[in-house]
Amino acid sequence: MSSNAEYFARYEAIAAISARMLCAARGASWAELIGLEAEYRELVDGLRDAEIDVLLSAAERTRKYELIRRILSDDAAIRDLASPRMARLSALFSGASPAALILQQLSGTR
Repeated sequence: MSSNAEYFARYEAIAAISARMLCAARGASWAELIGLEAEYRELVDGLRDAEIDVLLSAAERTRKYELIRRILSDDAAIRDLASPRMARLSALFSGASPAALILQQLSGTR
């Protein structure tokens, strides 16, 4: 990466995709979330290689940490929204009885 501006542009892009992923999770648009996740992963992978050559000032480090906090906050919120769905899928694959799944559905613990 040739400049700190490009470096931060990548972080901003990651933060933007993270926010879009959170919107998709809030709307239960799981297919959209999965598609965005591929873009997210690609940007993060590229960032790992670029960090080696970047020297940041104190102000730039602060900006970087703010972006990372925002991305991690979105990630935590996405995980909270996806957890009930993942638990249901896990129950389906673990061989939970159909009666247990029906009771779970009726009790509202989706």
